[in-house]
Amino acid sequence: MTERVVTVDLAGVTDKAGLMDRCARALGLPEWFGRNWDALADSLGDHTLWPEGAVQDGLLVVVRHWQEYAAARPEEWRTAREVFALAADHTPALSVTLALGGTSQRLPDQPG
Repeated sequence: MTERVVTVDLAGVTDKAGLMDRCARALGLPEWFGRNWDALADSLGDHTLWPEGAVQDGLLVVVRHWQEYAAARPEEWRTAREVFALAADHTPALSVTLALGGTSQRLPDQPG
């Protein structure tokens, strides 16, 4: 059994609209996707929207280059992390990973 991997690349994203667009594109969400936190949570947990074979094998969503968004919109990023975590907690075949690296920026809450 090999997990299906979907990468959500947030390079250059600095607002919620950009995050929602990247998630919609990477996850192949339908046109009617609502582009809000509830819609993202629902979509992550909806097996009918997953890639073929992911229900049986598991789905790993890797979020890359999230640091710029986290620095620009810390409250939104906190909400995004909560949405990803809750979706993974409530959907046994789903895992969401935040990729580290890929930036030289230090986040505001990092120790100096």
